[in-house]
Amino acid sequence: MAEPLLAIAGLRSGYRDVQVLWGLDLAVRQGEIVALVGSNGAGKTTLLRTISGQLTPNAGTIRFNGTEIGGRAPDTVLSAGIAHVPEGRRLFRGLTVRDNLLLGAYLRTDKAEVARDLDWVLDLFPILRDRQRQDATTLSGGEQQMCAIGRGIMSRPRLLMIDELSLGLAPRMVEHLGEALLALNAKGQTILLVEQDVLTALELSNTAFVIENGRVARSGPSAELARDPSLSDAYLAI
Repeated sequence: MAEPLLAIAGLRSGYRDVQVLWGLDLAVRQGEIVALVGSNGAGKTTLLRTISGQLTPNAGTIRFNGTEIGGRAPDTVLSAGIAHVPEGRRLFRGLTVRDNLLLGAYLRTDKAEVARDLDWVLDLFPILRDRQRQDATTLSGGEQQMCAIGRGIMSRPRLLMIDELSLGLAPRMVEHLGEALLALNAKGQTILLVEQDVLTALELSNTAFVIENGRVARSGPSAELARDPSLSDAYLAI
């Protein structure tokens, strides 16, 4: 079997003297939507930050497309093909929606393709086309999430990582964002999704990993995990 697009083994990471991940193993295959679920503080955001180069691992390996990337700088990880949509969106105040989107393509030199991708993102999120001259930080929460995801898409990543898709958003907006991710995945985009709403995560994904105390406690096809009574009792009833 071919090596996964992203293969993590024995990963340990954290913040200075506080270790959060304790020998975590995980794999993401090309073309999948993979969900990371678990309670607050389980280590999901720490994992994404370590993959994207914001944190340096203490041990273990992070292989992406066959190459070790653990400990590489964020711009190197982005160049390798991983885009990180962080929790809280982190849009740039004072810049328009259009400029925030174009910042996602700042490492690219194929201007004609960048223009095509921008047009595709604006088709994926039509409200952003109407708002493209507006300061991105004045958008609604859902519109800001669209802009942050669009910015990630603009780098043409092989892996798009999204931290807390639905945080603070109305159910209808979450449904709309989920539909956009499924459309994106249908075009071949691989997605690693951290989502507090476990039901939403399992509905959107092919495979899920349950993270507890910095380790993978459970993993498997999302449809199977959604039917597991022990998982339902622990998370779906929250």
